[in-house]
Amino acid sequence: MTAEEPDWEFKERDILILQELARDPQISSRNLTQVLAEKYDIDVSHVTVSESIREMRDAGVFREAIIPNEAYFIFALFEFKFNPEHFADEWRDAMEYIRNDENTLLYFLSDGEYQWKSVMMFPSRDAESQWIHEFYKEHGAVIDNLRNSVVTNVLKFGTNPELFENLPQSD
Repeated sequence: MTAEEPDWEFKERDILILQELARDPQISSRNLTQVLAEKYDIDVSHVTVSESIREMRDAGVFREAIIPNEAYFIFALFEFKFNPEHFADEWRDAMEYIRNDENTLLYFLSDGEYQWKSVMMFPSRDAESQWIHEFYKEHGAVIDNLRNSVVTNVLKFGTNPELFENLPQSD
């Protein structure tokens, strides 16, 4: 269930490319080549930049997702607390149900009493309520409690470019 760490040795150029993509995910490789030259004095072709992006994506260095504007969907945080009596026999089906559901945007494990969490998107409150109802019908034995919170305003969604400065570089 845990994703493997990508097998990638970062060059300074890779980190700068990631930073600039975080600033502007829609930047073209041609424009990114210009930014690298003007801002960092790195002379490289747009083909090389494009190949670097593709290779990092293929290696799993970063992921791309299409996130619709929150005006089109209702976002909710779901937290799942387990019923230990049925956990051993039923956890996998419930986990796969959530992970593979079309409404699931982000699904992760955490510590504490509520150990599974997901950010989900629904077209309406009724659809969200119906999902909870169906989930309990299918997997209620393994879940002791499902806590859901409405996400009322998405105030930030994105990665700060400076975060990439912490990646280890190869020589």
